[in-house]
Amino acid sequence: MDSNSLKLLEMPSKKGFTPSSSTQGQISQAELIQEPPLALVNRESENPGIQRCIPTGLNQKVEALQQMLERHRQERQLVILQDFPDPDALSSAWTYQLIAQQYDIQCDIVYAGTLSHQENIALVKLTGLPAQRWTAQTTKTKDLSVYKGYVLIDTQGTTSQLLPLVQEAGVPALVIVDHHAKQNDIQVEFLDIRPDVRATATIFTQYLQAGLLTLDSSVSQHVKCATALMHGIRSDTMRLMQAQEEDFLAAGYLSRFYDAQLLNAVLQATRSKRVMDVIERSIKNRVVQNSFSIAGVGYLRYDDRDAIPQAADFLVTEENVHTAVVYGIVHDKDEELEVVVGSLRTNKLTLDPDEFIKEAFGQDNQGRFFGGGRPGAGGFEIPMGFLSGDNENAAYAKMKWEVFDTQIKQKLLRLVNPNDNLIETE
Repeated sequence: MDSNSLKLLEMPSKKGFTPSSSTQGQISQAELIQEPPLALVNRESENPGIQRCIPTGLNQKVEALQQMLERHRQERQLVILQDFPDPDALSSAWTYQLIAQQYDIQCDIVYAGTLSHQENIALVKLTGLPAQRWTAQTTKTKDLSVYKGYVLIDTQGTTSQLLPLVQEAGVPALVIVDHHAKQNDIQVEFLDIRPDVRATATIFTQYLQAGLLTLDSSVSQHVKCATALMHGIRSDTMRLMQAQEEDFLAAGYLSRFYDAQLLNAVLQATRSKRVMDVIERSIKNRVVQNSFSIAGVGYLRYDDRDAIPQAADFLVTEENVHTAVVYGIVHDKDEELEVVVGSLRTNKLTLDPDEFIKEAFGQDNQGRFFGGGRPGAGGFEIPMGFLSGDNENAAYAKMKWEVFDTQIKQKLLRLVNPNDNLIETE
């Protein structure tokens, strides 16, 4: 696609908003992170009578992405997702893969954790979404030299076990596209980080609207990918209740291509008994203070990790509760991995999940935050280090949980009740 085909016609700015001056020239990496929300404009599509609503400044981003893809034509790339990918990450990665295919670039979409949320499992199975699980151990046995670059989608690498292994193998960073606040300083050829956008799927839908890939409703793969993107936008905007104009416009564009029956089938996936047990534990163990509901749920199998955000989703619906935090120790016997995993959900507009989690848990010795967030939701993962593993002894396991449970509650309640003393245990 030449630059003329990407020319946009600007609409009048909304009251109180001035389009970023950075859209007038080449956009730097810093500007991509710091620029204000993009103003929406209309552009006529190749199909007569169809209007495409996309942001000003997107043409420069699309051109930069096209140039990067052209430079790496006929190569092989590794698309890395967070360890427990959600619909937003999965659908966005699939879209990138389809876009890259037009440049004869082969992309492998990988994650280190597992798909444990019933909707995520249904999404991958029903659409045939091409994501693969690579554990840390299996990754060490792979020949990573076949990959000429790696791509981070809906993450900046802080929630992936695979990234350090890929970096150690010397695979260069090519792309980061994310809607979370900035986490790391990874030098890449193409960077698009927009914390003001509710979903990464919205960003990739804008790429489609700009013409990076022409969706065809007669192509099954396109219909399924559009369905996945619609689910990604829906899930990251709390069923569109927290959606902004860009998200609605993206969903409107996808409505011409997605399969409503297929999406309904994904959303109707039932919860397992183990998930219900975790939700029950969160109700039983919750502590409510200043409209915060905090619950530790003990030990979970690695495959049940996504029960934690589902429990947080449930607790935040309680009367007089605006924020819920649920956490537990997730254990993977096969990988001998143990980590504290937590999720935050809030409907309080003045609470920034990203700031709250970063202030509560801080950074590791390499300067990486243990967690972060976006509007309405957040999460954290804390490695247990020397205390990881060996849970066969019930008394030891109970004592270890009590230590971590107490420490996490102290860190959270320090922000919830800053004037209170440290919590006491029985």
